[in-house]
Amino acid sequence: MKTSHQSNSHSTLWLALATSPFLVAILAARSLSQTLTDIGQASEEILRGDRLPILNFPDRQEKP
Repeated sequence: MKTSHQSNSHSTLWLALATSPFLVAILAARSLSQTLTDIGQASEEILRGDRLPILNFPDRQEKP
């Protein structure tokens, strides 16, 4: 017959084993979020307006 202590020990073990994937998922989500933020900032630097050439458009004259 199982004692209360053995049953509690098994519950604690299962809880510990079930918690690990959630912690890994949280860490992976945080890492993915940081990576996507870094990629966004890098692409913003590439597409920044002061690095693009200035285009000279001819003046449009309005017809009377």
